[in-house]
Amino acid sequence: MREKELRLALVCYGGISLAIYMHGITKEIWRLLRASRAFHDDLAPTDTSQRLYRELLEKIERDCDVKLRAMVDIIAGASAGGINGVFLAEAIASGKSLDPLTRLWLEKADVDILLAPDKRPISRFTKFWATPIAWAVARRRGGTVATTVDPAAQDEVSAKLSRFVRAKWFQPPFGGEGFTNLALDALESMETMAAGQPLLPDGQPLDLFVTVTDFHGHPQKLRLNSPPEIIETEHRLTLSFTDHGSEDRKLGSIAELAFAVRATASFPGAFPPFTVLELDKVLEQRGIAWPGRTDFLKRVLPKQFAAGTAETTALIDGSVLANAPFGPAIDALRDRPAHREVDRRFVYIDPKPGIRSIRMGENSDEPPGFFRAIFGALSDIPREQPIRDNLEAIERHSRRIMRMRRIVEAIRPQVETAIADDFGRTLFLNRPTPQRLAGWRAKAQNFAVKEAGYAYGSYAQLKLSGIVEELAEILSDLADEDARSRDMRRAIWLEIGKKGLGKADAAALDGNNDEAVSFFREHDLLFRTRRLRFLLRALHQIEESGQCDPEAINAARDAIYDTLGDYLDRERPEYYDDAMVDAARNAFAEPGIALERLAEARDLQAADTRGEELLAGALATLPKAERRTMLFAYLGFPFYDVATLPLLQGEGLDEFDPVKVDRIAPEDAQSIREGGAEATLKGLEFNSFGAFFSRSYRENDFLWGRLHGAERLIDILLSTIPEKESLSELDVAEFKKRAFRAVLEEERPRLTHIQSLMDQIEDEIG
Repeated sequence: MREKELRLALVCYGGISLAIYMHGITKEIWRLLRASRAFHDDLAPTDTSQRLYRELLEKIERDCDVKLRAMVDIIAGASAGGINGVFLAEAIASGKSLDPLTRLWLEKADVDILLAPDKRPISRFTKFWATPIAWAVARRRGGTVATTVDPAAQDEVSAKLSRFVRAKWFQPPFGGEGFTNLALDALESMETMAAGQPLLPDGQPLDLFVTVTDFHGHPQKLRLNSPPEIIETEHRLTLSFTDHGSEDRKLGSIAELAFAVRATASFPGAFPPFTVLELDKVLEQRGIAWPGRTDFLKRVLPKQFAAGTAETTALIDGSVLANAPFGPAIDALRDRPAHREVDRRFVYIDPKPGIRSIRMGENSDEPPGFFRAIFGALSDIPREQPIRDNLEAIERHSRRIMRMRRIVEAIRPQVETAIADDFGRTLFLNRPTPQRLAGWRAKAQNFAVKEAGYAYGSYAQLKLSGIVEELAEILSDLADEDARSRDMRRAIWLEIGKKGLGKADAAALDGNNDEAVSFFREHDLLFRTRRLRFLLRALHQIEESGQCDPEAINAARDAIYDTLGDYLDRERPEYYDDAMVDAARNAFAEPGIALERLAEARDLQAADTRGEELLAGALATLPKAERRTMLFAYLGFPFYDVATLPLLQGEGLDEFDPVKVDRIAPEDAQSIREGGAEATLKGLEFNSFGAFFSRSYRENDFLWGRLHGAERLIDILLSTIPEKESLSELDVAEFKKRAFRAVLEEERPRLTHIQSLMDQIEDEIG
């Protein structure tokens, strides 16, 4: 049975009140993840669409001979998408329910609740001159309310529009403290729930990124040739959270998650800018302690903290400059452990493709007028930029992987011939032992240096640069000095220069230089992990051939991943004790001592010994031909690394497969109703503020979010199967219909304002 991981990196756009539609989608993603966890833990199936996902995973296993695990391990969100991302990440890490966020969106995301107390009209005479405006908007024949709102909801929408229009003008109408309290209510409700199993495998980290905009900006140094340094103002901020894949998964405290929720969703003009002082005030009123406050502010607002302005920094909506935060999610791919064959997807949620958040005039053929040009430049254009650059970056990443795989296949015959000639034909007739593997490995390494010739010098320098980058990163993390990583790199380079290793000379780094050999043995963690992932690729190709006993393949895979886990543990700051932390903090002054302590703490040679014991035992269980293939891969890896590392620009690839991109949007899910967002979503009205004016609007959008999410997730699951093994169109259509009915059945008791819509959708499903 092949085991495969479908890994989703989720990118959640901003969308103002369409946040509720997007929550319907993330709720469905949460259902899929729970179903996948239950499937792999062999737990009893549950009701709701979760049961349908479980059945689909079972059918894929039964009919396609693939045991598929679905997971979300990277989440990046802006504005409304940031809110949904924070809560989904917390539910994944803690194993708790998303229902508190559902209640917040349906019950509390209402204009009457969101309006700040001091902005509400005191009486019906407040701003009486604005009443005709509200009346015109709400009641004019053929107007927005009359034509788009269900008759039963027209009075509610009209009354709330009137109060909204008569609120204080030229001030943000919605209350910042009120929204902070709503976020804390939902987070506290989640915290009081019984924890379940995290929705990720042990050791698989979860990374969350939330974009924020620093309104005034903070100084950023840029290095030039002349002048040597300049200062620019940077407004972009990314709040990052991770649980490190540790046993005690913890993304952050309630206060820190509320910080992210409130800051990313400070929509300009609707909410006042967020400050730490606002959060401090609300926490004090609620009696919530924030013990890690100083460390958190130092981490997420380093420049402002150093300047003493962190508490008063004005933060506004993250979607102002980055409505589609692909960048942080792409960067996070570098550090993903691979436990099985991986199908990596970037899935982005776009609730309204092609529809601007703030529409100032509909005629695109006419030149923009004075106000439209100004407001479009300040709001629409930055947040609505196409994601082409992001998709091209992902495509370049995938092309690099495919190019590397072609290179490996092209040079394989030469490498295997060279290994066979150098070791002799009797090598592969013997049972590998740990001692033999160690000896063969050292011999193959020296042989690769000799065969590479003049190409080895550039490869070795590139490899050395990668090691220095990795060392600087781990020491900076341990010292909590991310802002000084450049200084850490400089200190390490100076130290290794004393050993004569920084010379642009192949002889300085080859197998005859004792200093070089010693340095690589003690510190080259990256080469070891690249080699093991290369072995996994070779094993996967054996598995695909179908000529080997699956139990032997699984034993070999487990041995490789066990060995890989030993090395990956050493990349995590929590692996090290306080003594190592102290040495890292002194590394700027005494880099030599820090490197010695790090080498002792890592003890890579002990990990090598244990790994070769595991590998020797696993390889011995493989048939002779397959064992020979794996040994060729293990001993030939130095040759492949010389050829491919320059292509990777010094970086390893944890996931050795191309990355695919999927979108979830109303336009992509039309099994029930065609027409996309405009045919299904109410939150589009009033420049995407529509769902804040009516409970029925919110219920409508939440329901469509779940239905569209169910359809697209089934599509994405099935796209992991080879085309020749895919389900029939009739089977797929039936699965979707059953999933839609399960969603309707679950939501009928909660969505009491749209019963007629649910009946209509039942008929449309057929």
